[in-house]
Amino acid sequence: MLNKFLIIQTASIGDVILATPLIEKLHLFYPEAQIDVLVRKGNQDLFLNHPFIRNILIWNKINHKKRNFLWTLYDIRKNHYDAVINLQRFFSTGILTAFSGAKLRIGFNKNPLSLCFTSKIPHVFHEGIHEIDRNLNLIKELTDDTRIKPKIYPSNTDFKNVSNYTKSVYYTISPGSIYPTKHYPSKKWVEFISQINKDVTIIFLGSEADNQNINKIIRLSGHPKSINMAGHLSFLESAAVMKNAKMNFTNDSAPMHLASAVNAPVTAIFLSTIPAFGFGPLSDQSYIVENTKKLKCRPCGLHGLKSCPKGHFKCAYDIDVSQLTEHL
Repeated sequence: MLNKFLIIQTASIGDVILATPLIEKLHLFYPEAQIDVLVRKGNQDLFLNHPFIRNILIWNKINHKKRNFLWTLYDIRKNHYDAVINLQRFFSTGILTAFSGAKLRIGFNKNPLSLCFTSKIPHVFHEGIHEIDRNLNLIKELTDDTRIKPKIYPSNTDFKNVSNYTKSVYYTISPGSIYPTKHYPSKKWVEFISQINKDVTIIFLGSEADNQNINKIIRLSGHPKSINMAGHLSFLESAAVMKNAKMNFTNDSAPMHLASAVNAPVTAIFLSTIPAFGFGPLSDQSYIVENTKKLKCRPCGLHGLKSCPKGHFKCAYDIDVSQLTEHL
Protein backbone atom coordinates (compact mmCIF):
# COMPACT_ATOMS: atom_id res chain seq x y z
CA MET A 1 0.00 0.00 0.00
CA LEU A 2 1.35 3.39 -1.02
CA ASN A 3 0.55 6.07 1.53
CA LYS A 4 3.29 8.68 1.18
CA PHE A 5 4.63 10.18 -2.04
CA LEU A 6 7.34 12.75 -2.67
CA ILE A 7 7.68 14.50 -6.04
CA ILE A 8 11.08 16.12 -6.70
CA GLN A 9 11.36 19.06 -9.09
CA THR A 10 13.90 21.68 -8.02
CA ALA A 11 14.33 23.35 -11.42
CA SER A 12 12.67 26.55 -12.67
CA ILE A 13 9.07 27.60 -12.09
CA GLY A 14 7.95 26.43 -15.53
CA ASP A 15 9.33 22.95 -14.86
CA VAL A 16 7.55 22.87 -11.50
CA ILE A 17 4.23 23.77 -13.14
CA LEU A 18 4.72 20.94 -15.63
CA ALA A 19 5.13 18.58 -12.67
CA THR A 20 1.65 19.35 -11.30
CA PRO A 21 -0.16 16.73 -13.44
CA LEU A 22 1.52 14.09 -11.28
CA ILE A 23 -0.05 15.59 -8.18
CA GLU A 24 -3.50 15.53 -9.76
CA LYS A 25 -3.14 11.98 -10.96
CA LEU A 26 -1.67 10.52 -7.79
CA HIS A 27 -4.49 12.09 -5.81
CA LEU A 28 -7.01 10.62 -8.25
CA PHE A 29 -5.66 7.10 -7.80
CA TYR A 30 -4.59 7.40 -4.14
CA PRO A 31 -7.07 9.89 -2.64
CA GLU A 32 -6.07 9.13 0.97
CA ALA A 33 -2.33 9.26 0.40
CA GLN A 34 -0.01 12.05 1.53
CA ILE A 35 1.61 13.88 -1.37
CA ASP A 36 4.61 16.13 -0.72
CA VAL A 37 6.77 18.12 -3.12
CA LEU A 38 10.41 19.19 -3.05
CA VAL A 39 11.17 22.46 -4.82
CA ARG A 40 13.97 24.97 -4.69
CA LYS A 41 13.60 28.06 -2.52
CA GLY A 42 11.54 30.68 -4.29
CA ASN A 43 9.10 28.31 -5.97
CA GLN A 44 7.22 27.10 -2.90
CA ASP A 45 4.49 29.74 -3.11
CA LEU A 46 3.17 28.06 -6.23
CA PHE A 47 1.62 25.43 -3.94
CA LEU A 48 -0.02 27.72 -1.41
CA ASN A 49 -3.63 26.60 -0.86
CA HIS A 50 -3.07 23.49 -2.97
CA PRO A 51 -5.75 21.02 -1.85
CA PHE A 52 -3.69 17.87 -2.51
CA ILE A 53 -0.27 18.86 -1.12
CA ARG A 54 0.48 18.02 2.53
CA ASN A 55 4.04 19.32 2.89
CA ILE A 56 6.37 21.48 0.81
CA LEU A 57 10.05 20.65 1.24
CA ILE A 58 12.38 23.47 0.22
CA TRP A 59 16.00 23.17 -0.90
CA ASN A 60 17.82 26.49 -0.58
CA LYS A 61 20.29 26.38 -3.48
CA ILE A 62 21.41 29.98 -3.10
CA ASN A 63 23.04 30.06 0.34
CA HIS A 64 25.11 27.20 1.79
CA LYS A 65 23.97 24.93 -1.03
CA LYS A 66 25.88 21.80 0.06
CA ARG A 67 24.91 22.10 3.71
CA ASN A 68 21.27 22.66 2.79
CA PHE A 69 21.46 19.70 0.42
CA LEU A 70 22.36 17.45 3.35
CA TRP A 71 19.54 18.87 5.44
CA THR A 72 17.18 18.24 2.55
CA LEU A 73 18.28 14.61 2.35
CA TYR A 74 17.77 14.31 6.09
CA ASP A 75 14.24 15.71 5.78
CA ILE A 76 13.43 13.25 3.02
CA ARG A 77 14.72 10.23 4.93
CA LYS A 78 12.94 11.11 8.16
CA ASN A 79 9.59 11.24 6.35
CA HIS A 80 9.81 7.56 5.34
CA TYR A 81 8.20 7.92 1.92
CA ASP A 82 6.76 4.89 0.17
CA ALA A 83 7.60 6.38 -3.24
CA VAL A 84 9.94 9.14 -4.35
CA ILE A 85 9.42 10.36 -7.91
CA ASN A 86 12.27 12.38 -9.37
CA LEU A 87 11.48 14.43 -12.48
CA GLN A 88 15.05 15.65 -12.97
CA ARG A 89 18.07 14.19 -14.69
CA PHE A 90 20.77 15.68 -12.49
CA PHE A 91 23.26 14.05 -10.12
CA SER A 92 22.12 15.96 -7.02
CA THR A 93 18.47 14.92 -7.21
CA GLY A 94 19.66 11.44 -8.13
CA ILE A 95 21.39 11.27 -4.75
CA LEU A 96 18.27 12.50 -2.98
CA THR A 97 16.26 9.76 -4.69
CA ALA A 98 18.78 6.93 -4.37
CA PHE A 99 19.34 7.55 -0.65
CA SER A 100 15.77 8.53 0.22
CA GLY A 101 15.00 5.22 1.88
CA ALA A 102 11.80 4.93 -0.14
CA LYS A 103 10.53 1.53 -1.25
CA LEU A 104 9.93 2.89 -4.74
CA ARG A 105 12.54 5.18 -6.26
CA ILE A 106 11.38 6.33 -9.65
CA GLY A 107 13.18 8.54 -12.14
CA PHE A 108 14.42 8.92 -15.69
CA ASN A 109 17.10 6.61 -17.06
CA LYS A 110 19.24 9.63 -17.99
CA ASN A 111 19.83 10.45 -14.33
CA PRO A 112 23.43 9.51 -13.40
CA LEU A 113 22.14 7.67 -10.32
CA SER A 114 19.36 5.78 -12.13
CA LEU A 115 21.09 2.47 -11.38
CA CYS A 116 19.95 3.00 -7.79
CA PHE A 117 16.31 3.57 -8.78
CA THR A 118 13.73 0.80 -8.60
CA SER A 119 12.16 2.12 -11.83
CA LYS A 120 14.11 3.77 -14.64
CA ILE A 121 11.85 5.36 -17.24
CA PRO A 122 13.18 6.32 -20.71
CA HIS A 123 13.37 10.06 -21.34
CA VAL A 124 12.98 10.81 -25.03
CA PHE A 125 12.44 13.90 -27.15
CA HIS A 126 10.04 12.90 -29.91
CA GLU A 127 7.82 15.34 -31.77
CA GLY A 128 4.30 15.25 -30.40
CA ILE A 129 5.39 14.21 -26.90
CA HIS A 130 4.89 16.99 -24.39
CA GLU A 131 6.92 17.33 -21.22
CA ILE A 132 3.84 16.48 -19.16
CA ASP A 133 3.59 13.18 -21.07
CA ARG A 134 7.23 12.41 -20.29
CA ASN A 135 6.60 13.25 -16.63
CA LEU A 136 3.39 11.24 -16.40
CA ASN A 137 5.22 8.22 -17.78
CA LEU A 138 7.05 8.07 -14.46
CA ILE A 139 3.85 7.04 -12.67
CA LYS A 140 2.12 5.13 -15.46
CA GLU A 141 2.69 1.80 -13.71
CA LEU A 142 1.15 3.21 -10.52
CA THR A 143 -1.83 4.82 -12.29
CA ASP A 144 -2.65 4.61 -16.00
CA ASP A 145 -1.65 6.25 -19.29
CA THR A 146 -4.32 8.95 -19.52
CA ARG A 147 -3.20 12.58 -19.78
CA ILE A 148 -3.88 15.20 -17.11
CA LYS A 149 -3.01 18.85 -17.67
CA PRO A 150 -1.11 21.15 -15.27
CA LYS A 151 -3.15 22.80 -12.56
CA ILE A 152 -2.55 25.33 -9.80
CA TYR A 153 -4.99 26.87 -7.38
CA PRO A 154 -5.20 30.66 -6.96
CA SER A 155 -7.37 31.41 -3.93
CA ASN A 156 -10.32 33.76 -3.66
CA THR A 157 -7.94 36.14 -1.92
CA ASP A 158 -5.60 36.06 -4.93
CA PHE A 159 -8.46 37.01 -7.24
CA LYS A 160 -9.60 39.70 -4.80
CA ASN A 161 -6.10 41.17 -4.59
CA VAL A 162 -6.02 41.79 -8.35
CA SER A 163 -9.68 42.70 -8.82
CA ASN A 164 -8.97 46.44 -9.20
CA TYR A 165 -7.05 45.69 -12.41
CA THR A 166 -9.40 43.11 -13.90
CA LYS A 167 -12.79 44.78 -13.96
CA SER A 168 -12.78 45.67 -17.67
CA VAL A 169 -11.45 44.01 -20.82
CA TYR A 170 -7.68 43.57 -20.65
CA TYR A 171 -4.73 41.72 -22.13
CA THR A 172 -1.57 40.61 -20.37
CA ILE A 173 1.92 40.73 -21.83
CA SER A 174 4.82 38.86 -20.25
CA PRO A 175 7.89 39.93 -22.24
CA GLY A 176 10.57 38.33 -20.05
CA SER A 177 12.43 35.04 -19.92
CA ILE A 178 15.54 33.69 -18.21
CA TYR A 179 17.11 33.19 -21.64
CA PRO A 180 17.71 36.24 -23.91
CA THR A 181 17.10 34.28 -27.14
CA LYS A 182 13.57 33.63 -25.93
CA HIS A 183 12.85 37.39 -25.65
CA TYR A 184 10.64 38.80 -28.36
CA PRO A 185 12.46 42.11 -29.02
CA SER A 186 11.23 45.28 -27.31
CA LYS A 187 10.79 47.11 -30.62
CA LYS A 188 8.49 44.31 -31.82
CA TRP A 189 6.40 44.50 -28.66
CA VAL A 190 6.12 48.27 -29.19
CA GLU A 191 5.00 47.72 -32.76
CA PHE A 192 2.42 45.18 -31.61
CA ILE A 193 1.09 47.36 -28.78
CA SER A 194 0.59 50.27 -31.18
CA GLN A 195 -2.15 48.20 -32.79
CA ILE A 196 -4.06 47.53 -29.56
CA ASN A 197 -7.16 49.62 -28.88
CA LYS A 198 -6.24 52.54 -26.61
CA ASP A 199 -9.34 51.90 -24.49
CA VAL A 200 -8.22 48.38 -23.57
CA THR A 201 -5.99 47.80 -20.54
CA ILE A 202 -2.63 46.06 -20.94
CA ILE A 203 -1.22 44.45 -17.80
CA PHE A 204 2.48 43.60 -17.93
CA LEU A 205 3.55 40.60 -15.86
CA GLY A 206 6.92 39.19 -14.88
CA SER A 207 9.59 39.36 -12.23
CA GLU A 208 11.30 42.41 -10.79
CA ALA A 209 14.15 41.77 -13.24
CA ASP A 210 11.77 42.54 -16.11
CA ASN A 211 10.88 46.04 -14.88
CA GLN A 212 13.46 48.01 -16.85
CA ASN A 213 12.51 46.37 -20.16
CA ILE A 214 8.78 46.70 -19.47
CA ASN A 215 9.09 50.38 -18.56
CA LYS A 216 10.95 50.92 -21.82
CA ILE A 217 8.21 49.16 -23.80
CA ILE A 218 5.49 51.20 -22.09
CA ARG A 219 7.36 54.46 -22.67
CA LEU A 220 8.01 53.81 -26.35
CA SER A 221 4.54 52.44 -27.09
CA GLY A 222 2.72 55.30 -25.38
CA HIS A 223 -0.29 53.11 -24.69
CA PRO A 224 -2.34 55.10 -22.13
CA LYS A 225 -3.73 52.11 -20.22
CA SER A 226 -0.54 50.14 -19.62
CA ILE A 227 0.07 48.81 -16.10
CA ASN A 228 3.40 47.37 -15.04
CA MET A 229 2.79 44.72 -12.36
CA ALA A 230 6.12 42.90 -12.79
CA GLY A 231 7.56 42.04 -9.40
CA HIS A 232 4.43 43.18 -7.58
CA LEU A 233 2.38 39.99 -7.75
CA SER A 234 2.86 36.48 -6.44
CA PHE A 235 2.76 33.49 -8.78
CA LEU A 236 -0.84 32.80 -7.85
CA GLU A 237 -1.89 36.44 -8.16
CA SER A 238 -0.32 36.54 -11.61
CA ALA A 239 -2.25 33.40 -12.51
CA ALA A 240 -5.45 35.03 -11.24
CA VAL A 241 -4.82 37.99 -13.55
CA MET A 242 -4.19 35.69 -16.50
CA LYS A 243 -7.28 33.59 -15.84
CA ASN A 244 -9.74 36.29 -16.87
CA ALA A 245 -7.69 38.09 -19.53
CA LYS A 246 -9.04 38.30 -23.04
CA MET A 247 -5.63 36.99 -24.15
CA ASN A 248 -2.23 36.45 -22.55
CA PHE A 249 0.83 37.07 -24.73
CA THR A 250 4.02 35.36 -23.58
CA ASN A 251 7.36 34.06 -24.74
CA ASP A 252 8.29 30.40 -24.43
CA SER A 253 8.72 30.91 -20.70
CA ALA A 254 7.17 30.40 -17.26
CA PRO A 255 4.16 32.74 -17.79
CA MET A 256 3.05 30.53 -20.68
CA HIS A 257 2.94 27.55 -18.32
CA LEU A 258 1.28 29.67 -15.65
CA ALA A 259 -1.52 30.45 -18.11
CA SER A 260 -1.85 26.76 -19.01
CA ALA A 261 -2.16 25.83 -15.33
CA VAL A 262 -5.34 27.92 -14.96
CA ASN A 263 -6.56 27.14 -18.49
CA ALA A 264 -6.27 30.79 -19.50
CA PRO A 265 -6.13 31.84 -23.16
CA VAL A 266 -2.54 32.19 -24.29
CA THR A 267 -0.55 33.16 -27.37
CA ALA A 268 3.03 31.94 -27.00
CA ILE A 269 5.94 33.22 -29.10
CA PHE A 270 8.68 30.69 -29.90
CA LEU A 271 11.97 32.15 -31.10
CA SER A 272 15.19 30.13 -30.75
CA THR A 273 13.30 27.13 -29.39
CA ILE A 274 10.56 25.10 -31.07
CA PRO A 275 7.26 23.63 -29.81
CA ALA A 276 8.37 20.17 -30.95
CA PHE A 277 10.63 20.01 -27.89
CA GLY A 278 7.43 19.44 -25.92
CA PHE A 279 7.08 22.61 -23.88
CA GLY A 280 4.20 24.31 -25.70
CA PRO A 281 1.04 25.83 -24.18
CA LEU A 282 -1.73 23.50 -23.00
CA SER A 283 -4.73 25.78 -22.48
CA ASP A 284 -7.89 24.94 -24.38
CA GLN A 285 -7.49 28.26 -26.19
CA SER A 286 -3.81 28.44 -27.07
CA TYR A 287 -1.88 29.63 -30.09
CA ILE A 288 1.75 29.41 -31.14
CA VAL A 289 3.53 32.20 -32.98
CA GLU A 290 6.88 31.47 -34.60
CA ASN A 291 8.99 32.33 -37.62
CA THR A 292 7.30 30.88 -40.70
CA LYS A 293 10.58 30.77 -42.63
CA LYS A 294 12.83 27.75 -42.38
CA LEU A 295 16.02 28.81 -40.65
CA LYS A 296 18.88 26.31 -40.67
CA CYS A 297 20.07 27.69 -37.34
CA ARG A 298 16.74 27.14 -35.56
CA PRO A 299 16.52 25.68 -33.01
CA CYS A 300 19.91 26.65 -31.62
CA GLY A 301 19.37 24.99 -28.24
CA LEU A 302 16.92 23.23 -26.00
CA HIS A 303 16.43 26.08 -23.53
CA GLY A 304 17.68 29.18 -25.30
CA LEU A 305 21.03 30.99 -25.22
CA LYS A 306 22.55 34.24 -23.96
CA SER A 307 22.72 35.60 -27.50
CA CYS A 308 22.06 34.62 -31.10
CA PRO A 309 25.01 32.48 -32.29
CA LYS A 310 24.64 33.93 -35.79
CA GLY A 311 24.24 37.52 -34.63
CA HIS A 312 21.11 38.24 -36.68
CA PHE A 313 18.29 36.90 -34.39
CA LYS A 314 16.10 36.32 -37.44
CA CYS A 315 13.96 33.82 -35.53
CA ALA A 316 12.64 36.87 -33.65
CA TYR A 317 12.91 39.85 -35.96
CA ASP A 318 11.34 38.04 -38.92
CA ILE A 319 8.10 37.39 -37.01
CA ASP A 320 5.50 39.86 -38.23
CA VAL A 321 3.36 41.35 -35.46
CA SER A 322 0.28 40.51 -37.52
CA GLN A 323 0.77 36.97 -36.23
CA LEU A 324 0.02 38.38 -32.78
CA THR A 325 -2.70 40.87 -33.67
CA GLU A 326 -4.85 38.14 -35.17
CA HIS A 327 -5.29 36.82 -31.62
CA LEU A 328 -6.42 40.11 -30.09
